[in-house]
Amino acid sequence: MITEDQSETIAFIEHALSRTGSVEMIETHISRIFLAGDRAYKMKRAVKLPYADFSTAERRLAACQKEVQLNGPTAPGIYLGVRGISRTNDGCMAFDAGGPLVDALVEMRRFDQSALFDRIAGAGGLTTSLMTALAQVIVDFHRRAPVIHAGGGAANVAAVLKVNEAGFATSHVFSAEEVKGLTAAFESQLAVLSELLDKREAAGKVRRCHGDLHLRNIFLRDGKPCLFDCIEFNDQIATVDILYDLAFLLMDLWHRGYPQFANLVMNRYLDETGEDDGFSALPFFIALRAAVRAHVIATQAEESDARTPTLAAEARSYFRLAQALLQAVKPQLIAIGGLSGSGKTTLAEALAPRLGLAPGARIVESDRVRKSMHGVSPETRLPPAAYRAEVSAKVYQELGLRARYILAEGGCAVVDAVFDKPGNRRMIEEAVSERRHVFSGFWLEADPALLWQRVEARTGGCSDATVDVLAHQLWKGSGAVDWIRLEAALPAEKLAGEILHHLAIKDADLVSMAADI
Repeated sequence: MITEDQSETIAFIEHALSRTGSVEMIETHISRIFLAGDRAYKMKRAVKLPYADFSTAERRLAACQKEVQLNGPTAPGIYLGVRGISRTNDGCMAFDAGGPLVDALVEMRRFDQSALFDRIAGAGGLTTSLMTALAQVIVDFHRRAPVIHAGGGAANVAAVLKVNEAGFATSHVFSAEEVKGLTAAFESQLAVLSELLDKREAAGKVRRCHGDLHLRNIFLRDGKPCLFDCIEFNDQIATVDILYDLAFLLMDLWHRGYPQFANLVMNRYLDETGEDDGFSALPFFIALRAAVRAHVIATQAEESDARTPTLAAEARSYFRLAQALLQAVKPQLIAIGGLSGSGKTTLAEALAPRLGLAPGARIVESDRVRKSMHGVSPETRLPPAAYRAEVSAKVYQELGLRARYILAEGGCAVVDAVFDKPGNRRMIEEAVSERRHVFSGFWLEADPALLWQRVEARTGGCSDATVDVLAHQLWKGSGAVDWIRLEAALPAEKLAGEILHHLAIKDADLVSMAADI
């Protein structure tokens, strides 16, 4: 695995950089980063792994050059160039001296490490607005990523599975039986998804992506999320379905204990891109990313005697996540209705991460659907004409269509709309076209004074509702609502818990009925 002793090179780098002050070295499974002054220098470790070959100085130089080329556009001003390390006539090492090549470094401009998203997460600094901005950055990046047609989508994923198998073989953290069982579960799920993955590849969804899109490879610069440190050493690993690229971030958020942000990023990404056809593959993609982390960390554990128990435990946590995400769940549809100001969207966002497999349920929100149908951003206010009865009828039809599509693909959906008309409630109920799909409707009710207060206090967001709109809703009424009623004044987390309790009771009743039959 380790092909060359780089200790002499490391000593040279540390000595050369120490002239400007102290030097700190950070080591990963394939790199060493030297921090000195306002610069960071990244060196490839001389390793040969199933997914990365840095076994010669020439290969390491080529990888450094490619890293600068690929990361420059997403992190402008950070990647400054490549520094060669060569052997001079007197046998000493020097930077850029033109002699026989010994090694190479990527030279980067340092930034405050507290700006890394994993540090922000650790400090409790992740916010809805920050994650929404990150979702948009990834959308823009994927739109620019070059489409690559080099085999079917299923074949592309099958290649990842082979890399994983080889990766697991480099350590002893997991038994052969454990790896065999996980591989079999992946292959079984791949057989189910193969047609979908091939269709997505044919539609240009496989692109040269980032490949390593987790929180530690994103930083905040001038208030904007920036992506860096993409996969440069293996085009096959980075040439993937764009949703598999996104899945690394979703997996990282979920594993760190931020399911609400994983769900939010997923929903904002799908809202913007319309990639709902791939929604059903996301749990599989996230499981695949978890498996990658499991074998990479297991490899690190093999090399680090002092930290082996800690690293092995971390690798196992990712392995368990992968196993859990390859289980089957029942598709279900939850509708949340209520007048303006009742908290439908807040409740939907609290509930969705707790439904189905990671990254949770797809939220279909009437305000966002309406804005999308008019070709404007969610924050753009629409004129009154956009709320005419015939337009609203089309919005509700679209809600039903989207919900039906998500259910048919095996996913869970939460539909959020006023649903004040009985006909619209019936329409969403009818989206459950198969007996195996479960529908549950919930109605948020509140004192008109509370609704008025909430609508009047709104700033930003997707809703265009004003107190005049609310007054009209109250005057019209909503007819006899036979959905389960919830008290809108309660906190969203408590309401989400009540919904989950109702769903558990319904599920138990359905199991009992099936047993009786």
